[in-house]
Amino acid sequence: MDAEAQESFREFVANRSTALLRTAVLLSGGDRHAAEDLLQNALVKAVGRWHRIDEPEAYVRQILYRQQVSRWRLKWPRRELSVAEPPEEPVAGTDDSAAAELRLLMRGALARLTARQRTVLVLRYFEDLPEADVARLLGCSVGTVRSTTHRSLARLRALAPELAALGRGDTEQQPPSRDFSPLEVRP
Repeated sequence: MDAEAQESFREFVANRSTALLRTAVLLSGGDRHAAEDLLQNALVKAVGRWHRIDEPEAYVRQILYRQQVSRWRLKWPRRELSVAEPPEEPVAGTDDSAAAELRLLMRGALARLTARQRTVLVLRYFEDLPEADVARLLGCSVGTVRSTTHRSLARLRALAPELAALGRGDTEQQPPSRDFSPLEVRP
């Protein structure tokens, strides 16, 4: 790798590693150590092909997704329990207690889903990818993505019903609106 490519890669890592780590943390169910391993392996794979990559962030994200799929296809998954802090850094002078509570609830609920369910939800709602792109990334049909999304949201609602109330900003029932949150239960 020449000096220009090395500098380009270093800039990419410096500028995008925090966002990529957040995605990796979500994909790994809140396990920061597994997320760091996932991101590190993706970056190692990307650096070898750096001079041929047109869209580096999309390429690294695809490696992240595919590695996570490979992890949940392992016959004996390697599970470690971690209590590491989330990668977000607090902003001084702001009161983010409601946002922090929502993040902690969501992180705990996502950790209780299967790796496949978690991956589909992260790709659909955090990464905001259409069903066809999720299906292509995971190597399955669009119908499988739809059914997995449906079952994952139902399980998430059952595991953490308080998320729907927090997502609306109160605990009272409100009439349904067009701005539908995936955690709200439709009447």
